[in-house]
Amino acid sequence: MSTHLPTADAQDPESSARTERLRQALLAAAFTADGLLDLLGAPAYAALARSETVPALRATRGDSPLETLVRLFLLQRPVTERQAGAALPVADCLADGWLVRDGDEVRATVDVRPYGGPEGQDWWIVSDLGCAVGGAGGIRGVGEADRSQLVLGVGGASTTLAGITARTPVAKALDLGTGSGIQALHAAQHATRVTATDLNPRALRIAALTLALSGARPADLREGSLFEPVGEETYDLIVSNPPFVISPGARLTYRDGGMGGDDLCRTLVQQSAAHLSDGGYCQLLANWQHVEGEEWHDRLRSWVPRGCDAWIVQREVQDVAQYAELWLRDAGDHRAGDEAYAARYDAWLDEFEARRTKAVGFGWITLRKSGSDSPAVTVEEWPHPVEQPLGESVVRHFDRQDYLRTTDDAALLAGHFRLADEVVQEQVGLPGAEDPEHVVLRQNRGMRRATKVDTVGAGFAGVCDGSLPAGRILDAIAQLVGEDPVLLRDRTPASIRMLIEQGFLEPVAAP
Repeated sequence: MSTHLPTADAQDPESSARTERLRQALLAAAFTADGLLDLLGAPAYAALARSETVPALRATRGDSPLETLVRLFLLQRPVTERQAGAALPVADCLADGWLVRDGDEVRATVDVRPYGGPEGQDWWIVSDLGCAVGGAGGIRGVGEADRSQLVLGVGGASTTLAGITARTPVAKALDLGTGSGIQALHAAQHATRVTATDLNPRALRIAALTLALSGARPADLREGSLFEPVGEETYDLIVSNPPFVISPGARLTYRDGGMGGDDLCRTLVQQSAAHLSDGGYCQLLANWQHVEGEEWHDRLRSWVPRGCDAWIVQREVQDVAQYAELWLRDAGDHRAGDEAYAARYDAWLDEFEARRTKAVGFGWITLRKSGSDSPAVTVEEWPHPVEQPLGESVVRHFDRQDYLRTTDDAALLAGHFRLADEVVQEQVGLPGAEDPEHVVLRQNRGMRRATKVDTVGAGFAGVCDGSLPAGRILDAIAQLVGEDPVLLRDRTPASIRMLIEQGFLEPVAAP
């Protein structure tokens, strides 16, 4: 890994002008997410995501500006200065350090990956050489000392966090552990002011490059761990893709938090309340231990700070052997020789044994500072496919919690509801049977939940269009099924609350 990084000084008009000329050259060459797919084709594009570069090399054997840029910035191959000059303002790139000369050739000093913004923006994520998803081999060939300070590019975790983040306009946003700056870049689209922190000063410099090259406003960049760089400041939105890996020691800054077990994620969650404005959100990805003799739901509930609602979703669980093997491969330890690999594997298992850890969970944690004396804390396991982006679904989840917390059963029956968009009903039973064994409501959007309901629940949901109060609908159903309407009103609110909580029904104003 080269220690050299380009410069893009937003305070220097000449530097800003050079960065803008580079950005315009990338656009002119169609060095964008769509342009990349068109050039490489789906198989080579997918191979890059697996860090396999041979198909992309075969697809870029020509001399077009786009092929030159892919070879330079994604495949890290040198090109002649003549080729580079047909694609880039070479003098600007050499002056600011995006390129360096190597004889009669030039080569890139950083990875630059095209990235499509949520509204079709053309952005570029900067990272260390070979460390963008689709880069040339990741950390292979990088020395141990250098590897500890690597700054990675776009990955599945970073895009997941970007997708679940609430995107309501805010005054102040904090990207804690910014890395390559992708979360800060997203936040800059809907936050008046963005602060980005990182323990690794190299990450702050690369985040500044990502923002500048993508045409975003500069962020307030601060060096330090967790909330130390921001003192007592508060924010409307805090996002973090922290170094959440539970590992023996802290070899790699980008993934190892330096605290024992899952203490870093727990500390981040517990300290976040003091840095949230009223109504503000904190959203992060995390790993957590499944400890012998403890219920993981209860463990995570204990993390939630006072005065905050929480929605915690476990997306995946790995046993300790799977988990250790995943991160040993990530560090390249499987290429270190059998004895060294076995020693490091043993160290991971020793760490888990000492902490009585039997498995590790991965998922999303969202907090909202509600100030409520009866906070709503939902901890659930949901390994099924979801529809990203989920930011709006997250906001609606907490809106529904507010509604349910402040609405008693009498008000619930007087309320009006509508069936959420793209909910379908499925009837399951034996072929030819007069009645189904059970009825399932299924969402085709957002979390894509499914839930069993009885005949009354299915009938109630099916006629909820906002025109009638819930009590009137139940009275009509009672008459149809020959049931006492008073008893039906007494037993149904719990089912209606479940349908609201899971997003099948939405409260609406009376017509």
